Amino acid sequence: MDMKKVWTRLSKNLWIYISALFISLFILSSVEAASPDFNGGVRNEYTYEEYVFLSGNPVKFSGKVTITEQVQKSQLTKTYRFTLTNGGNKLSRSIAYVTNLEERTDKGQTTSQTSVKSYSENITIENVTYTLDDYQLSQGTIIDNRPASDYYSGNVVGRKIYKTKTNDKITVHFSGRNVGYENFWGATETQIIDYEIESSLGKSFITSKVSDSKTKVLKYEPHDPSLSSFTGGHSVISQQNMIGEYSYDIPNGSGKSKTGTVHLNEEMLPIIERLIVPKFRDLTGHWAKDNIERLYSLGVFDESSQFFSPNTPMNRYEFTVGVLKSADIRVLEQPKKQRAPKKAIFTDLDPLDPNYLYIESAFQKGVIKGVTASKFMPKSSLTRAQAVAILVRALGLEERAPNPGYQTNYADNNTIPYWAKDSVYVATEIGLIHGDGRNRFNSNQTMTRAEASTLIIRFLNFLEKDLKQNYRDDMLFFQ
Repeated sequence: MDMKKVWTRLSKNLWIYISALFISLFILSSVEAASPDFNGGVRNEYTYEEYVFLSGNPVKFSGKVTITEQVQKSQLTKTYRFTLTNGGNKLSRSIAYVTNLEERTDKGQTTSQTSVKSYSENITIENVTYTLDDYQLSQGTIIDNRPASDYYSGNVVGRKIYKTKTNDKITVHFSGRNVGYENFWGATETQIIDYEIESSLGKSFITSKVSDSKTKVLKYEPHDPSLSSFTGGHSVISQQNMIGEYSYDIPNGSGKSKTGTVHLNEEMLPIIERLIVPKFRDLTGHWAKDNIERLYSLGVFDESSQFFSPNTPMNRYEFTVGVLKSADIRVLEQPKKQRAPKKAIFTDLDPLDPNYLYIESAFQKGVIKGVTASKFMPKSSLTRAQAVAILVRALGLEERAPNPGYQTNYADNNTIPYWAKDSVYVATEIGLIHGDGRNRFNSNQTMTRAEASTLIIRFLNFLEKDLKQNYRDDMLFFQ
């Protein structure tokens, strides 16, 4: 593996995490989110902001932060430089961290360890300068690399010691954690850190919560002129927003304490990218028209005909390719020097087919399985059980089902194939699927192209919206 490429992705945030190195299938690139350093600050393209509590009061600083990085084999050195002000108050900080990576390809996971390499910090508040005299930190992260999304979690503990010109000593103990995910449609990192500040005033207690979220939203853009070759099309809007909160309990020297909460919020300028315009002639008035056109605009369906045939069965081959394209799951590359056609992983597949590598990649990543050991049956109609199993495996969530022996809530639970039961359970829990009017799952029911398209859109909504809700709002507001 090219470790330099791995580190390029890892270095997007200090809570080091690794993602599959995506080759973009569309005109868009994957998204990433990161919390800057361990101070609870937020930023946009122009400004960084954070609160400082060393003086016994919350003081808001704002200014610039620059980040540089250096990669050597399996080690990353990342340096943050802050130049901030608050009226006549000033903050100058330069911190370098070094991170070591250990990749477990046999487990599909990666661990990393981070420590402080060098530090320099001076904070002047009301003519008192606090100089960082010592800084110790230890941080560890675990990343679970799944086909459609990476999930990660980290823990950190640290200590800072500041001194003033009058030899006053302020010690800051802190510990915290972060959680995050990253996929083609969204990325969120939420960091929660508790600080204990020891000074001549007594002990102060601060909790910072900060979350950085990036999302890509599909939006329909109407085209108003009546004398035109098309009536409208879709765009992808990339958005990023960081929110932060500090809650504090600070002694005031008279036996009492000051408590309160302060907030920060910064947004990036959205980026708009227009997509190709679909021109199917058999979707007017169809209930799945919008979902089908969205996927076509994204390049998930590459139809050359003017007719989509929404009510005909979806086959296993096209659905698998569509799922990988929609989530931008990395696909294997054909070796450039390979002359003879490679042998197909199933005897009923053609390795010269333009989309063959999507199928092989899905197989190697555990997203699909053959109908038999040697047959994939690509043209066979897709069943509901097969579709759900593919999506849940792509998300890497099949192991979130209960221990074997459980029952789903569907009336036809006993007809759900054993190989699909975990996926059906998880897909129901996360809202990808539901039963019919009689609460039946209907495992063997064939899915139409319209139904399969709608299911893929639900899958994308989960990657874009549901994960953000769970990793941001649930962490910040419901704990």
